[in-house]
Amino acid sequence: MTAVQYHLGKFPPENLDWARLVPAIGRAHSSVAAYGAMLESMPNTNVLISPLATQEAVYSNRIEGTQTTLTQVLTFQADENHSVDDPVKRNDAHEVVNYRVALDTAISQMEQIPLSLRLIRDAHRILMRGVRGQDKAPGEYRRIPNSVWIGPPGSTIESADFVPCPVEHLAGAMDTWERFIHSDEPDPLVQLAIVHAEFESIHPFLDGNGRIGRLIVPLYMVSKGLLEAPHFYISGFLDQHRDEYYERLQAVSRNDDWTGWSEFFLTAIAEQANVNLSRARSILALYDELKEWVVDETRSQYGVRALDWIFGKPIFLSSDFVGNSGIPAPTASRLLRVLRDSGMLDVVREARGRRPALLAFIRLLRVAEGSE
Repeated sequence: MTAVQYHLGKFPPENLDWARLVPAIGRAHSSVAAYGAMLESMPNTNVLISPLATQEAVYSNRIEGTQTTLTQVLTFQADENHSVDDPVKRNDAHEVVNYRVALDTAISQMEQIPLSLRLIRDAHRILMRGVRGQDKAPGEYRRIPNSVWIGPPGSTIESADFVPCPVEHLAGAMDTWERFIHSDEPDPLVQLAIVHAEFESIHPFLDGNGRIGRLIVPLYMVSKGLLEAPHFYISGFLDQHRDEYYERLQAVSRNDDWTGWSEFFLTAIAEQANVNLSRARSILALYDELKEWVVDETRSQYGVRALDWIFGKPIFLSSDFVGNSGIPAPTASRLLRVLRDSGMLDVVREARGRRPALLAFIRLLRVAEGSE
């Protein structure tokens, strides 16, 4: 079977079936609006939603074949030197952490510059730092012809499923893509669907294209005012529907089926927004439940500050909490003992010698993973 070739000269699409898309557009906007309203009503949104942001990074990397879990990633972040012995698992966790750092950095940059090629290339440099692919020109477009194709392991360019944009047209394709992001289109979520598909089809980098393409989703939503903060997590749906995800992307170039792709992506937005909303509500309910309890249990004015810190970092070293929570050290140590003894915190690893204890807030992890 001949590989599908990039749709050179056929972007932006001109033949969308808007009548077919109207129902999906309505559902997607309704779901995003409900989720956005929930986020705006939450206190300390960046803290409370932090585990969901890491879970999104886990899902996005899983689509690319990385095998790691939220717990493993947070454990790696808490104790990078001692948490993971397997070098493959360490790299997997490091890749997920890089994804979060790249997103956070891009959002900070967007306070000064728009969503742009410069910003995307900077994000790619961060994504590839110190992990597999760090030797594949991070932040630089492909330059060698026929150096990238998409297919099963061991495939050649002749047997590939898809061959992305040729290098001689790549810079021009990316310039057109950037202009499209900032153009006035009939609907911003359909525009987002097209933005994502075109980036994936161009495949500008030697590695990491899929992760950057999905990272663009929350950046775009913030840039268009659809959400106030980049807390939209679409990779869970795409991971669950991975085969259709890839098939729909290929159909864009094979059959010029932008409408089918857009309908699929709008469905992904609507359904994932509903999942995000449910998990955000569960996190807020857990926080509200514990906020009063922690004051009574600890009998400390620092109880809520401790709770906020733990929600933002649900797996942590005891020394990190004592040193960085902003709570006086003797009080912080006492609070940890109380929270351990009460059962709120689980001990992953007891303190030994100079190595501090590793603690986890399991209930929050279960909510973030959707298992509670």
